Amino acid sequence: MSLYMPRLKNRYKTQVIDKLCRKFGYGNRMQAPRLLKIVVNKGVGEATQNKKLLDGAIDELRRITGQHPVVRRARKSVSNFKLRAGMPIGVTVTLRGDRMWEFLDRLITLALPRVRDFRGVPDGSFDGRGNYSLGVREQIIFPEISVDQVEKISGLGMTFVTSAATDEEALELLRELGMPFVRRQAA
Repeated sequence: MSLYMPRLKNRYKTQVIDKLCRKFGYGNRMQAPRLLKIVVNKGVGEATQNKKLLDGAIDELRRITGQHPVVRRARKSVSNFKLRAGMPIGVTVTLRGDRMWEFLDRLITLALPRVRDFRGVPDGSFDGRGNYSLGVREQIIFPEISVDQVEKISGLGMTFVTSAATDEEALELLRELGMPFVRRQAA
């Protein structure tokens, strides 16, 4: 067995759990919310016309996450989009364990700061059950992706699934892990 532990996982176990227990008054360390999985997905609607785009999306997600993505297929036929049930329309990866921690670390320290005019990620994208969703407009913010090899610049979505009961707990968990949140402006 390897003695290696990802940096963020170590920080979570040694610092974040204690801070969360103090802030929310948990009696036991096991009550503290934790990150369960990160789901990264990329829609490739144009794959109905150009199959090469799907192969590119698979390769990009494999490089970014270090894991082979699953091809998602259309459930229904939609004639306006020239889409039939069963056609490939996207790819997705579910990260757990050490790969999840490594991906989150690379996202926070390397990828997000490369976003143009980056001021932080919005803190209002929680779903009410402690899960956070984040969209990225360009896949080229990840250092694993070479701009020269990209056929088409497109975005991808990420969902951070936590064991938190409330959005406030999940926000504090992700903030302590280093997610650069910025307050959203009231409309």
